[in-house]
Amino acid sequence: MIQAMRLFLIGIYLIYYYIKSLFLWPKAAAAGKTDHVRQLEFSQRHISGALKKILFLSGTKVTKKGLENIPKDRACLFITNHRGYYDILLGYTTIPVRVSYVAKKEMEHMPLIAHWMRLLDCQFLDRKDVKEGMKTILASIDLIKNGQSVVISPEGTRNSADQLLPFHEGSFKIATKTGCPVIPVAINNTNAVFEDHLPWVRSAKTCIEFGRPIYLETLTREQKKTLPEDVRALIQKMYDKNKKECV
Repeated sequence: MIQAMRLFLIGIYLIYYYIKSLFLWPKAAAAGKTDHVRQLEFSQRHISGALKKILFLSGTKVTKKGLENIPKDRACLFITNHRGYYDILLGYTTIPVRVSYVAKKEMEHMPLIAHWMRLLDCQFLDRKDVKEGMKTILASIDLIKNGQSVVISPEGTRNSADQLLPFHEGSFKIATKTGCPVIPVAINNTNAVFEDHLPWVRSAKTCIEFGRPIYLETLTREQKKTLPEDVRALIQKMYDKNKKECV
């Protein structure tokens, strides 16, 4: 009964926010005509507020760790594991800098969400087309060069197991081609909110932790070669450590 009520309230809020967005989207686009950064900041501020309300309606409790590890003076590549749709909610309500997501191409056709993601310069990755996938990586490189941080999950798909999937090394080209810091991010238990019991939404304890930044200019050539495996190991370690907090 509680799960059905949560789903109902979230549905009502999404309808309300869709109507509200019809007025906000033109304002975001207008801001972008004179200053693209203003569009990004306007969009992220409004979408972050909306996602906080959805987390509240979902009964999702979020533990945040390591925010002090996020540099404020340069764009970063956030490398995260992928548990569920609520990963994005945790990210946009927690990360204190301008950020765009690399999301699966299927999200490009989702009403309401997709339009906001375009305004936020999110990139849609076609995992089945290598050529199109490379275009997405190149577009993300341009974002970093223009001062916009990027979030990507090298697992490539949602994973509800405790062991992280192998990382796609192409994701790290965004960092190696720009020299930006890499921030390992561990997310716990977002799948327990929604994916574990579709279509119901249940209250759950979640956690997002940001590891210390990895500065590529301090790495040896050999360390750069093993960067994907090393970052995966760091995220796995944080994930395992935080599991007990999400019971």
